[in-house]
Amino acid sequence: MSDPRVVQMAEVIINYSIGLQAGEKILIGGPVGGAPLLKELYRAALRAGGLASTHITLPGFEKIFFDEANTDQLQWLSPLMKVLLEEFDAYVSLWADDNTKEGTHFDLQKRATRGKAMAPFQKEFMEKINTGELRWCGSLYPTPAHAQDAEMATEDYEAFVFSACLPDLEDPIGFWRGMEARQEILVTYLQQAKQMRLVAKDTDITVKTAGRSWINCCGHKNFPDGEVFTGPIEDATTGHVRFTYPAVYQGVEVEDVQLWFEEGKVVKATAGKGEEFLLSMLDRDEGARRLGEFAIGTNPGITQFTRHTLFDEKIQGTAHMALGLSIPESGGVNESQIHWDMVVDLRQGGQIFADDQLIYENGHFTIDF
Repeated sequence: MSDPRVVQMAEVIINYSIGLQAGEKILIGGPVGGAPLLKELYRAALRAGGLASTHITLPGFEKIFFDEANTDQLQWLSPLMKVLLEEFDAYVSLWADDNTKEGTHFDLQKRATRGKAMAPFQKEFMEKINTGELRWCGSLYPTPAHAQDAEMATEDYEAFVFSACLPDLEDPIGFWRGMEARQEILVTYLQQAKQMRLVAKDTDITVKTAGRSWINCCGHKNFPDGEVFTGPIEDATTGHVRFTYPAVYQGVEVEDVQLWFEEGKVVKATAGKGEEFLLSMLDRDEGARRLGEFAIGTNPGITQFTRHTLFDEKIQGTAHMALGLSIPESGGVNESQIHWDMVVDLRQGGQIFADDQLIYENGHFTIDF
C-alpha cells in the first residue's frame, strides 16, 4: 500500500504545482530511487486526464558517461531533449539519489565540455518556463543518501521532507495559496526598492535591483517552496560575502566560500575546502562570475541545513545568491552554463536593507506583510 503522504504529495504537484489539464502532455522523470513518488505522480497525471510519459534513470549512469564519453559524445545532445521542449506541456523532475557524492571526482574538463554543449538547451528550457510554454516543477523523494547528507535518520528525514511539502495535511493546496497571497504583498513592496544591502558576519554586499522583477515562489516550480527572488543588475554588485553553509553543486561540496565583487564581477574567491572546483566553475564562462539571483528564504517549516538546495535556499531566516544564469522572469539577462545557489544564515545578527530602510533582522522581516 502506498504511503498516504506520497499520494498526497503527488496529487498536489500534479493538480496545484503543474495544474495539469485533460489532454495535456506531461513528462515525469527521475532516478529509480524515487519510484514510490514517480508511480503516484504517474497515477495522479492519468487521473487528471493527462497524456503521461516517464523517463526513469538508474544509479551509475552519470558516472559511466563521464568515465567513458569521448568529446563527440560529450557534445552530443539527445533528440529527446528537443522533443521535451517542443512536444510537452509540463515536466516534473525528481531528485532521488542513491549516492549524492557520485560526481565529486568527475573530470573537470569533461564537465566543462558537457556544460558548454548543454548551454543552448538550458537557455531554451528556461525561456520556455518563463513564457509558460512549458510548466516545470522540481521536487525530491527522501532516499537514505539524502538523509545521510542531512545527518538524519532516514525516517526522520522522511518526516522532514513531507512536513515541508505538506505542512497542512487537511488542506495542503490551501497552505500554498495562502503563502502566495502573503508573499505577493512582500514582492510588491520589494519591487519599489532600487538596491538591496545584506549585512552579516564577514559579509557586506550590495546588489542593484531597480527595474528588475521580484518573483513570488509558492509551490509551482519547486515543491516544497518558499522564497522571493530577483535578478540583480549584472554589473552593479559590490562588496564581500561569506556563505554560512557548504555550497553543493553537481554533487561536489565546497566549504566556507567567500566572494569579493567589484562592478558586478567576482574578482577574488576562496574556499576552505573544494577551492579548485569553485575556481573551475567561476572560470566556466564570463557569466559565471556574476550573480543571476538574489533571494530571501521564507519557508517556516524548513529550519535546518540539509545539503540540498531545494530545501536549504528556502530556510526561513536566510538569504541566498546564485552565481551564473539568471531566471528570465526576474528580468535578469546574465547567461552562463552554471546556476549555483549559496546560502547566508541571517538568524544571528544578519540584516537586509531595501535602499536605506532596514527590512529584515535576525531572521525576520521588520516590515508588515
